[in-house]
Amino acid sequence: MKKISFACLAAFSLLAFTTVSGGAQATGSGPVLSVVGDFDHDATVDTAVFERADLDAMPNDSFETTTIWTEGPQVFSGVYLDTLLSSLGTFDGTLQVVAINDYMVSIPLTEIAAGGALLATRRNGDQMSVRDKGPFWIVYPYDADDAFRNEVIYSRSVWQVKELRITPPE
Repeated sequence: MKKISFACLAAFSLLAFTTVSGGAQATGSGPVLSVVGDFDHDATVDTAVFERADLDAMPNDSFETTTIWTEGPQVFSGVYLDTLLSSLGTFDGTLQVVAINDYMVSIPLTEIAAGGALLATRRNGDQMSVRDKGPFWIVYPYDADDAFRNEVIYSRSVWQVKELRITPPE
């Protein structure tokens, strides 16, 4: 895993999203991902809106793995969740992942590790349509470690992701 300085992540976060109080606003066409939470730690809810191009501008990575939902090895590329959340200055609490169909799962931020959950923007080099589990799909390198092959991880492997909600620790 490549190490990225905090200053570099801060620069990416400034370039990669627009933060607004209230609702999300997209500037272009295409799929957007909203991330909601208190990023500036001022007790107000902020919304970061990422278009696919914004996510592509962040440090990206890829891996090949098989899944229980596809046939044969697949190459997924995108931004690791820990990189995305670090760019927002979010390290504590819980991440709620919300899909287009309102399926929702919670992941403790302490369980989002480097080299684990990837917010995939592409599969086999192609952008994913909603019909093809896109536009964004949280995937893990299932073949890399037995720890990624269990019901908890499979439940966190959300496709058609539309929103990430960060709640502070209790």
